[in-house]
Amino acid sequence: MSSQVLHVHALKTACSNCSVLELCLPIGLTGGEVERLDTLIAQRVKVKKGAALYRTGDPLRSLYAVRLGFFKTSILSTDGREQITGFQMQGEMLGLDAISTDHYACTAIALEDSEVCPLPFTLLEKLARDLPSLQHNLNKLMSREIVRDHSMLLLMGNMNADERLAAFLLNLSQRLNMRGYSSREFVLRMSREAIGSYLGLRLETICRGIAHLREEELVDMHGRNVTILDLSGLKQKVAGCHRHSEQ
Repeated sequence: MSSQVLHVHALKTACSNCSVLELCLPIGLTGGEVERLDTLIAQRVKVKKGAALYRTGDPLRSLYAVRLGFFKTSILSTDGREQITGFQMQGEMLGLDAISTDHYACTAIALEDSEVCPLPFTLLEKLARDLPSLQHNLNKLMSREIVRDHSMLLLMGNMNADERLAAFLLNLSQRLNMRGYSSREFVLRMSREAIGSYLGLRLETICRGIAHLREEELVDMHGRNVTILDLSGLKQKVAGCHRHSEQ
């Protein structure tokens, strides 16, 4: 783990008092079950902006629940370029990709000062055997990863560049809204280059897409500040309605 990752000493963790409880691994667990899960988390871990929580090939020690902040996960292509595989925010899990091989398949970098709750995987597995509801939640999390991969394949294969960008912004809007934030006004934690890497688009294509969304009066963007002007119109664009009406 990077030297820029700071352990919070003498910090008592309490899942039951966490602001993202309803979005995280304990969702649906009873009070007693949450307390047992809480005993696995010795301390939260702070990760400074730009620091790696773990890197590709590191041995699996823990899964990580994002409590605060924002992360990107990435792999290196054969020619050494970074390929972004996802962006994770509070209430989401990091490290699920390591379960099959016992090694992390990607690198997780903090996009802002962040905080995670480490769940030692060996202990988590043992507890899950005792708590069927916890095992059920783990299965749901892994299934969600598969669904997310399928959605990404659909996005890359069937959508044009403008639709990919619209889908990305709409997804962020929905996820932030689930966490109690505005669905229409938010700040991007990632660069345009990172968005392009994730969507399989060049930087200039991202910039053109932003201009097109502005022209259609769907989205206004200044720097990293996003304002969704027409949420229903953005949804229609993602569904391909705009494209079909032009044909």
